[in-house]
Amino acid sequence: MKKFTFLIILFFLAILSHAQDRVLVEAESFDNTGGWVVDQQSFDVIYSSYLMAHGMGKKVADASTKVAFEKPGKYHIWIRTKDWAPFPKGPGRFTVLVDDMPLAIEFGSSGSDEWDWYYGGQVEVKNQFINLKVQDLTGFNGRFDAIYFSTSKEDTPPNQHDKLLDFRKNLLGLERNTITEGQFDLVVVGGGIAGTAAAISASRMGLKVALIQNRPVLGGNNSSEIRVHLMGRVDQNHFPKLGRIVRELDNGDPGNGNWDGDRYGDARKMAVVQAEPNIKLFMNTHVYQVEMEKNKIVAVLGRNIRTNEEIRFTGTYFSDCTGDGTLGFLAGADFRMGRESQAETGESLASETSDDFTLGTSNLWASLEKEKPSDFPLTPWAIQFSDEYHIDDEKADWQWETGFGNFNTITEAEKIRDHNLRAIFGNWSYLKNQKKDKYSNHELAWVAYIGGKRESRRLLGDHILTQMDIQEGIMYPDGTVTATWTIDLHFPDAKNSLYFPGEEFFAATEHIRVQPYTIPYRCLYSRNIDNLFMAGRNISTTHVAFGSTRVMRTCGMMGEAVGYAAYVSKKHSSTPRGVYENHLREFMTLIQSPLSNELIIIPPKN
Repeated sequence: MKKFTFLIILFFLAILSHAQDRVLVEAESFDNTGGWVVDQQSFDVIYSSYLMAHGMGKKVADASTKVAFEKPGKYHIWIRTKDWAPFPKGPGRFTVLVDDMPLAIEFGSSGSDEWDWYYGGQVEVKNQFINLKVQDLTGFNGRFDAIYFSTSKEDTPPNQHDKLLDFRKNLLGLERNTITEGQFDLVVVGGGIAGTAAAISASRMGLKVALIQNRPVLGGNNSSEIRVHLMGRVDQNHFPKLGRIVRELDNGDPGNGNWDGDRYGDARKMAVVQAEPNIKLFMNTHVYQVEMEKNKIVAVLGRNIRTNEEIRFTGTYFSDCTGDGTLGFLAGADFRMGRESQAETGESLASETSDDFTLGTSNLWASLEKEKPSDFPLTPWAIQFSDEYHIDDEKADWQWETGFGNFNTITEAEKIRDHNLRAIFGNWSYLKNQKKDKYSNHELAWVAYIGGKRESRRLLGDHILTQMDIQEGIMYPDGTVTATWTIDLHFPDAKNSLYFPGEEFFAATEHIRVQPYTIPYRCLYSRNIDNLFMAGRNISTTHVAFGSTRVMRTCGMMGEAVGYAAYVSKKHSSTPRGVYENHLREFMTLIQSPLSNELIIIPPKN
């Protein structure tokens, strides 16, 4: 019996020793990311951020970090990466150096566009720490997700995304070290124009608000990372109180894809939010799990896209301002994605049959003319252009767009962005090498690596806005936000489709003009999740109606309305639906009256 017990002890000691001989290094958590950028756009697919060498064809500075080991020894090393443009092999090559000694192979040009672990050989760890460095070789978007060390060559990490998530959580101790924030009246997930406006609106009504944004800047598509101008009008409002916050956030109109990122007003948006004492701001935090009690959200879990710290947020109400409807999807909210049929909605502009077609994602770019000529390499891995078809321009506008149902804008967001990059770099290479008289002195000044999405999930509320609601100008009793934009439904440009069928990256549109109309409040909360609001492009509309509601000034006013509705709901210990059913008059009075002695704001009970 004693011998058996002793063997069990030895077995568990061996397991403990083995566990100490494994080290996982997340790319995004490197001490110094150098010229590499953090990309979290596919977090909902791969459950991780990664580093990318976005140098627009020029090598970026090395990423480096110091790695601690429990004990010295010989370790096997794996790098998780992919070949993002395997046509047949892409340009994303990089090397990994351990204590300044490069591994024997290069990474990033395997010919496979699937994320996977690539074996890098064996290294000797002589001290408690090693210096790890990743060196870009091309400037063309090489990327890596993580680096793993183990004393066993058979210990290849799991590659399936959900199993790898458990592996990460275990080795990084994420669940053991979760940070719990205090209770909030309103948790706003998504820091675009809609989410930022919702947080400010609720804050000014006295609510305690958490604003969670998964990027280092606020503004979403209107940020310096994406650079889309604000559209829609706030001066034709049935309820003039709505739109005031949008005006505060509006930094003017620099157009789409301006080379000067400062003109999009990141600092302005941040200053407005930071001046609000009732808002607690969490940047670089991606929400990817929810906790539910029946049909009610209790808490959300977010992970910092740089440090990997996990944070738990509890709240009374939640607002999905993610654009993708991520929070609603995680909570089990009813949603729709793609086009409805004419038979289903009765809309003349609807598709004859329902399908997965969505408006696409844009990656804008701009060049500048310099005093001296410059070169740009040939790009055989990119989309190929010719005298017969190329895009002769020094910058992009909204037409540079990929999606249209041939790519899923959520599950294939990385592939869409990469397709856009292949189009941008391929076209620019053609202009620089074949039209030197015009473009010899031009250089790429900026290329967006964060995609500007138009359409994905639409969360369903108690009312689904339709083409008829818009064109007939129906004024429902709960009509709130006044929308002014045309019904603007993009589709592939015909010439682009001719040359790149099924792989379009350039769009066209027809503007169906409308008179100002109101969006019912019932489009701004979920029909089956009891405490979930939504604001932005993910509200309750048909695909056709979405073509008009999706622009950012309009989305910002939705956020303002949600903030006021959350106040009324909290005041009466009600629900988003309860505001419509039992307190609509108070809510409508609130959004149409200026703050004055005529309207006394009573802070909600804690």
